[in-house]
Amino acid sequence: MIKHLRYILILTVLLNACSNTRYLAPGQKLYTGGKVKITDKDIKKSDANALSDELGALLRPYPNGSILGLRVKLYIYNITKTKKTKGLAHWLNTKFGEPPVLVSAVNLEKNSSILQNRLQNVSYFQAQVTGDTVSKGKTAKAIYTAQAGPAYKIRKVTFPQGNENIDTAIAATFAKTLLKPGENYNLDIIKNERIRIDARLKEEGFYFFAPEDLIMRVDSTVAGHQVDIFVAVKNSISERAREIYTIRNIYVYPSYSLRDTSLMLDKAVPYRWYNMVERRKTISSFAFANTVLLHPNDAYNRTAHNNSLNRFVNLGPYKFVKNRFEDVTPDSPKLDIYYFLTPYQRKSLQLEILGRTTSANYTGTQVNLNWKHRNAFKGAEALTVTLFGSTDVQLGGNNNGYNVYQAGITTTLSWPRFISPIYPKADNAYIPHTNLTLGYTLVNRQKLYTLNSFNASFGYQWKENAHRSHELNILNLTFLNPQSVSQLYLDSISNKNHPGKPRNPALQHVIDKQFTLGPSYGYTFTNTTDDYRTNTFYYNGKVSLSNNVYGLITGADTTAGKVRKLFGAVFNQYVKLENEIRFFHKTSPNSTFASRLIVGVGLPYGNSTQLPYSQQFFIGGPNSLRGFQARSIGPGSYNPIKTVSAGDFLPDESGDIKIEANLEYRPKLFSIVRGALFVDAGNIWLLHSGGRAGAAFGKNFMNDIAVDAGFGLRFDLSVLVLRTDLGVPLRVPYVYSGQQRWDLNFSRSVFNLAIGYPF
Repeated sequence: MIKHLRYILILTVLLNACSNTRYLAPGQKLYTGGKVKITDKDIKKSDANALSDELGALLRPYPNGSILGLRVKLYIYNITKTKKTKGLAHWLNTKFGEPPVLVSAVNLEKNSSILQNRLQNVSYFQAQVTGDTVSKGKTAKAIYTAQAGPAYKIRKVTFPQGNENIDTAIAATFAKTLLKPGENYNLDIIKNERIRIDARLKEEGFYFFAPEDLIMRVDSTVAGHQVDIFVAVKNSISERAREIYTIRNIYVYPSYSLRDTSLMLDKAVPYRWYNMVERRKTISSFAFANTVLLHPNDAYNRTAHNNSLNRFVNLGPYKFVKNRFEDVTPDSPKLDIYYFLTPYQRKSLQLEILGRTTSANYTGTQVNLNWKHRNAFKGAEALTVTLFGSTDVQLGGNNNGYNVYQAGITTTLSWPRFISPIYPKADNAYIPHTNLTLGYTLVNRQKLYTLNSFNASFGYQWKENAHRSHELNILNLTFLNPQSVSQLYLDSISNKNHPGKPRNPALQHVIDKQFTLGPSYGYTFTNTTDDYRTNTFYYNGKVSLSNNVYGLITGADTTAGKVRKLFGAVFNQYVKLENEIRFFHKTSPNSTFASRLIVGVGLPYGNSTQLPYSQQFFIGGPNSLRGFQARSIGPGSYNPIKTVSAGDFLPDESGDIKIEANLEYRPKLFSIVRGALFVDAGNIWLLHSGGRAGAAFGKNFMNDIAVDAGFGLRFDLSVLVLRTDLGVPLRVPYVYSGQQRWDLNFSRSVFNLAIGYPF
């Protein structure tokens, strides 16, 4: 009965939301929107529809918003309308309500004029537009009829022919002009052409030139509905705008404050091609050799100027950066440059308390205490020391209190330059960095084991441009040593309490000693931040090596009993390749198809038969196969449940090879809420089975693929995205309890709560 009442209540609300017109005063009509009709028969239907949509976006006012045809905000406004200035009704009315948009607010003449002007700006010089309203009961809409007329096309484009520097420079840009003969006249393209020419001139020293100094003369008297366009410099521009300016002196103020009223040029200390100006030495002069990209006698160049500013900002020690150019020599075009840098406090202490979810489906908190020195050795080096502690609880599955506690320290020293005898040329907007990291972590999994983990790395990070970045670590070192392992865990490895169960090598591998030493290189390409693109792409590739040369020199071969050590410890030897590709396609401004493919391969050899646990691949969980618990499936068709008895904990399954694919449709539903429909597929495998049936990668690997599907919601709160997903397993990689691999079973659904998109 209660269920039926709930449905009746929802239906009542929806029906009432449809009847907003009953709140209108006599004579009022609710405006339901406008439409533009293109009447020209010689305009192709597809072009007419596109033109109609473009013009429709210019109409004002907008009608009341609706969801699936229901004007919910207007309904809330109507039922909460009150004369009070506070209270729940007033809050709902002003916060969520929307007053009615009446047809009397529509100015047909003004809208018609705007549409006609727009048509003339996009080549339809003879366009005529009229508007009228069409009523139906207590609603009305506006209909605009547009007779566009013939489209005027560009016949030819003429650039300046003079011999002055400015004329020659403009003429030299002709090859990349946006004005193409045969294309329709378009005022927006003409404006962009002026901006393009100005941008090119700014690269060649014309510091005082501006787009407004150009005039585009259009001759529309040409026969056959054509126009000729003449690009010219206005006669009224200043003499400075015609000149090529070069750099005279460059001054850097590393400790500038608003209290400084003097340029203090008497304190300027020359260093290479720029001058340092400060009362007290706060930073070494060489720190800016990587940021001041303009040089004396160079022609002014906007790109070099902007890149210099970006590098100053990203250098690290400075909160504010501003610059000034001065025209210093009236008899010849010269500029002096001043860079004013306002520093942060050199040292800072920050406490962070975080809520988090991990790839293993743990939920918990982490506390970080960060100490930072932004100019550690007076060369803009950033020294960061972080003390951290965390506790994580695994939600769902068979946890039984096996929580994870971690504590540790990480120290990072970052130089804003290459510390290397080889210094790649870098004159873009991005500062290269050399990074040294040292860390220690104590990992305690309650009731099971405690691990000591030491890590160190030294390498470089740099960006070619906004889309391409690189990370090269000359050295990566990891040493993991078990400190104490409980008898419960040891018994679980051997299944001592369950003689019928086989040994569990996955549990043993977690507590194996790990010693990796070697380089790694990663490359990333992404244009996903380019919002104007319909299709965007992301690729990340990485190769990691461990003890390859040393293992070959010593003849390491663990399968032949030739186990070798380095610094008294058995080392891991492998080659690991990782690839991740993402592709995004916008189906509309408010919906996207997102896809991802991950292929990772680790090749253990010599001193190793499988990758160390910390380097292995995992699958499942909120950012992977969302219909399965994290790390609960694989490797291959191996069934981990066979080695586990009731009440025991499930091992985290890992592998040397990973293949994963994801497809997700992301429509915007309303306000801050987006939906998602997704399908995930993939698995992990071992290179060698290690005694686990079906765990090794083989030619029939497709039979081992796990598949899930589901739906979810994303709440975009600006500062973060809160995500919920419900995944349903469709196919498991093994046969269990008489069930087939393909088995839609909602009782095994997995609910995921996470922060951010899965990819």
